[in-house]
Order: sequence, then structure tokens, then C-alpha cells
Amino acid sequence: MKKGIILGLLLVSLLLIVSCGPQPNAGDQPLDTEAALREASTGIQGVETSLLPNYPPNLLYDENELIAIVEVKNKGNSDLELQDCFVEITGFDPNIIGEDFRSPKSCAVNMGGKLEGKNVYNVKGSANQLEFISSRVTLPRGVYEYEPKLNILTCYRYTTRANPSVCIDPAFYQVTSEQKSCRPENVIMSNGQGGPVGVSYVGVNMVGSKAIFEINVKNFGSGRVLSPEGVDIRNCAQDELQYRDLDKVGFEVRVSSGHVNCRPSDHFVRLSNGQGKIICNYENSGAPNAFETPLQIELDYNYIDSFSKTIKIIETPGNE
Repeated sequence: MKKGIILGLLLVSLLLIVSCGPQPNAGDQPLDTEAALREASTGIQGVETSLLPNYPPNLLYDENELIAIVEVKNKGNSDLELQDCFVEITGFDPNIIGEDFRSPKSCAVNMGGKLEGKNVYNVKGSANQLEFISSRVTLPRGVYEYEPKLNILTCYRYTTRANPSVCIDPAFYQVTSEQKSCRPENVIMSNGQGGPVGVSYVGVNMVGSKAIFEINVKNFGSGRVLSPEGVDIRNCAQDELQYRDLDKVGFEVRVSSGHVNCRPSDHFVRLSNGQGKIICNYENSGAPNAFETPLQIELDYNYIDSFSKTIKIIETPGNE
């Protein structure tokens, strides 16, 4: 009888220990790798910038220090090195606000030389803060207030990679008893590929054993596309851009099983109203049957974006 009582007490004690111990949190779910990969490889955002509240303030007395803090977020999936992204502030008279306030700053400064984009381990991307300081603001004699519209300009180099799965059927127009594994169809890609410029769809057609791909490239963002060559992204605001530098995207298209010929033949596509087309053909010389394969598309470009804030500078009371 005593042994039974003791055993019962031990069981009750064990149950109390288990029930009082740390319990798994309902929100602590294991990482869904497939969902994280999908999040990292889609999206239409690149580098986004904003000002921290009250930096700069809306109202400022002259002879004071002016500080602006720009938060930079890399929301795409292309990593940025020190020379890949710069922010500068324009729109003010350097005789009133010091010229040093305008000096371009790398988006990756103080970040170990790299501002990482989003990936399967960090689907939000990385962020950094850049500080712009003018040690003294000086109004000209007889001027009691000055209201500049500060323009925060970001210029960066980016790469977008799209890998749509396409069907190639060398015997598409032939009568066959074979149960085909796939059928050539257009691929819609409306969610982007982790950058402000991307592929919106791929048209797929067969002409005999030759596959024809019509690739539509689109500027999904609000900024302007610049050529990946011949543009100094450190001085986008001061660089004298030519027409040939605007809306121009470099590209490479590959298929793992063979060579792809594309037009334009110089491997630069010009965007008109934010869109442009690449036409590629692939001559199948191997598999006689229908098969699926990733069409590997790489887009290289520079991108410029901006926003503005108006501040007011007034004369310090008591100044003559």
C-alpha cells in the first residue's frame, strides 16, 4: 500500500514538472525553406531610401548645424559593394548650406563593404544609415528666410536574374502517339525577380525544331533605368547623361543544353514606355522529345531614384 502511494506521488510530481517546464511557442514554426526561397527570388523592389524623422528638421535657424540621416534598405536580391550604390543630396545653394552636405556617400559604408540583398536566410534584406552634415548654415545679409527643396538622389548598379521554366518540343507539329511531358506555353512573370527591372513574361513558340523566345523586359519601379556602361553612378546628379544612356538594359540569355542567339545582337535592350523586347532562338540538336528546361536570363543596369523634402531656414533672432 505504501509503495503504491509513493509511486502515485512520484507520478504526480513528474506531471507537475513537465507541465511547468518551457512549452513550445505556437509562433515558433520551423523555417519553410520553399517559402523563403520564393520570397527571396521574387519582388519588384531594389534600393529604397527614406529620411529619419526630424533629420533634417522642417524648421532650422541659420548658423546652426544641419544634419540629415538617410536610411538605405536593399530590398532586392542583388548584393551591393562599396562602388555599387551612392546617395547624394542636391537642390540647395552651397553658399548657404555647405558643399560638404552634398558629398555622395556609398550605401555600403560602415557595413563591411557590402549591403546584402534579401536571401533565403534574410528575406527582408539589409539596411544602413548615412549621415550628411553641414557644420554651419549661413543666410546672406538681408535674407531672412530660405526654403530649399532637398532632393535625395540614389544611384545604384543592379542585376536581376530570372529562370523561367520553358517547354521545348522539337516535334510540336508532328502527329505522334507519345504522351508528351510538357507543351510549349507562354510564361507570365508578374511578381518580379527581386529587382526594379525584370521579366514580365516569356512567349514560347516552335518553328520546326527551333524554339523562339519573346522576352519582355519591364521597369517595375518608379525610378529611371540607365545603361550599365558609361554612367558614373557616384555622380549621377552631375553626370551629363546622353540619350544613349537612358532606358538601356544589358542582357544575357542561356539554356543549359545549347547556344541561344538573341536580338538585339549587341545584348542591350532599349525600353520604351518602361518596356522592351528580346527575341531569342534556340536550335535543338539533342533531345527528340519534348522537355522542360530553365531559360536563364540575366539583366544588368544602373538605376536612379529620388524623393524630396522641403525645409525652411530662418535668421537667428538678434542677428543684424
